[in-house]
Amino acid sequence: MNDFLPISKQDMAARGWYYCDFLLVTGDAYVDHPSFGTAIISRVLEDAGYKVAILSQPDFHDERDFVGMGRPRYAVLINGGNIDSMVAHYTAAKKRRSDDAYTPGGKAGKRPDRAVTVYSMLARRAFPDTPIYLGGIEASLRRFAHYDYWADRIMPSILESTGADGLMYGMSEHSVIELANNLKRGKKGAAACEGVRGTAYMAHDADGLAFAAVECPSFEAVCASKADYARSVKLQYDEQDFAYGRAMLQRHGKRVMIQNPPARPLTTAEMDRVYALPYQRTYHPSYEALGGVPAIAEVQFSIIHNRGCFGACNFCALAFHQGRYIQSRSHDSVIAEAKQIAAHKDFKGYIHDVGGPTANFRFPSCKKQEQHGLCRDKRCLFPTACKNLEADHTDYLELLRALRRIKGVKKVFVRSGLRYDYMMADKNDAFFRELVEHHISGQLKVAPEHMSDNALYYMGKPSFSVYEQFRERYARINQKLGRKQYLVPYLMSSHPGATLDDAILLAEYLHKIGYCPEQVQDFYPTPGTLSTAMYYTELDPRTMQLVYVAKTPEEKAMQRALLQWRRPDKRPIVLAALKKAGREDLIGFGKECLIRPARGEKPSAGKPARTGKSIRPTPKKKGWARAGRKK
Repeated sequence: MNDFLPISKQDMAARGWYYCDFLLVTGDAYVDHPSFGTAIISRVLEDAGYKVAILSQPDFHDERDFVGMGRPRYAVLINGGNIDSMVAHYTAAKKRRSDDAYTPGGKAGKRPDRAVTVYSMLARRAFPDTPIYLGGIEASLRRFAHYDYWADRIMPSILESTGADGLMYGMSEHSVIELANNLKRGKKGAAACEGVRGTAYMAHDADGLAFAAVECPSFEAVCASKADYARSVKLQYDEQDFAYGRAMLQRHGKRVMIQNPPARPLTTAEMDRVYALPYQRTYHPSYEALGGVPAIAEVQFSIIHNRGCFGACNFCALAFHQGRYIQSRSHDSVIAEAKQIAAHKDFKGYIHDVGGPTANFRFPSCKKQEQHGLCRDKRCLFPTACKNLEADHTDYLELLRALRRIKGVKKVFVRSGLRYDYMMADKNDAFFRELVEHHISGQLKVAPEHMSDNALYYMGKPSFSVYEQFRERYARINQKLGRKQYLVPYLMSSHPGATLDDAILLAEYLHKIGYCPEQVQDFYPTPGTLSTAMYYTELDPRTMQLVYVAKTPEEKAMQRALLQWRRPDKRPIVLAALKKAGREDLIGFGKECLIRPARGEKPSAGKPARTGKSIRPTPKKKGWARAGRKK
């Protein structure tokens, strides 16, 4: 157990510690694996010479578990876990989940709703004079005033609601060491965040700020005006760049929330060092009797080789959390981790994944980004691949080949997200061929999300024609290799901008290719995304034009059911949706019909009457179809 960091006062005493420098409180069970933020931050602090203790999933009804750990010398660090506590607890339909993969035995209910807020209040009661700093995705995405889907209202910065001294956003290896060093030098509270990139704090004014700054609409303004909220979110995204991003100010009453510019990306050498720290790569042994921690299953024999994503889909928080700039580890670093995995007693020869936010990104999308950052109002892959994009899988392919040669490794899978549009921009087929031949098993999962170009426009995804070209290329390569492997598309229903007609178009397409998905993801409005801003405001922050949003449970159920039209339990909803859209032509016995009429009911002979079209003007960009129609 001494190979893990201490999780109790007894563990600290066994090490000869009278105190810890930092008490790290988390809503997850303690898993010492580099896929978990708690493990990385605690090991980085340890590597810098600080004593760190872990308080995982404390009893949230009172502060006794906090008091039992003893007051830390410098600060309490708090995160809600690897995923937002509200997402961990509730489905997109706001129904309570029955399990929690990040808890011993998969048991639900071991962390509170809004875990960061609850833990902060308990920490303050336990240690009134000790600074509290927040981190992790739950705090990171709530650093500004934000729309909260579960409460259905605008909430203030989490710094305001928790009373914490500061917050680290994004990937915080640089920020946490600089903050720790400031505390060691005697700085207190919010003052320890001043001048530290990748941090935010509350202050009475912004006098003496170390960075150039821009102010976004205040908490009071975004509560009063949806247009101001949309403008605020767009401005926050525009400044989320390490190269040119300015400090951001947002007033909350008489105080101002100050967000310093984003932290500098890790260099390859720095990233290698982070991933070479002495992780135990599993959960704490004390959880064994409780059934272990289910979340370890997918990551224990997986490798993260990169960070960041320049794909920047509107519904994904990666651009606002990790950023769009790609950081990657060296081949030597990844191979060393693979050899460590291969030596594990439970390893069966299969590396489950070599990926990251997007598996096939190994370097920035163009050369200018290291010095100038990513384009403020342009995307690398949307609406089409940028002419400056350097689409090249050579380095990633060489890495995968090296991993395949390691003794004891039978198969190296690539399971995390692959950007198929980036693959299509690469004219060399070598990676695609070897991916199909060596790195999948029976099926390849990718995420077109929809087939209506109208819906894809609001998602920030490329035209569906790119996916169709990819699907054809995948089929040709499989045929050439003599393989029979399937392509499984991830699909999303009810995204802002997607109408009932768009859902019907997708159902028609799925019917045409003979595919009925077992799972469909309803759009989930979580803090920190442009799509969530669209959902709340019914405005597109990019253009400030109106956006159609399916908000009623009835229409959301219809859009979802249409994507699974074959399921008998969905039949009544599909019938209602087709009638509402004036598409009775799809109820009948013809090969193009989605469902048959009810017994005794005659099929309709009428022509389709499209309804509920997008109110967005037709995009005038090459490769796009008119809204509401197939290309």
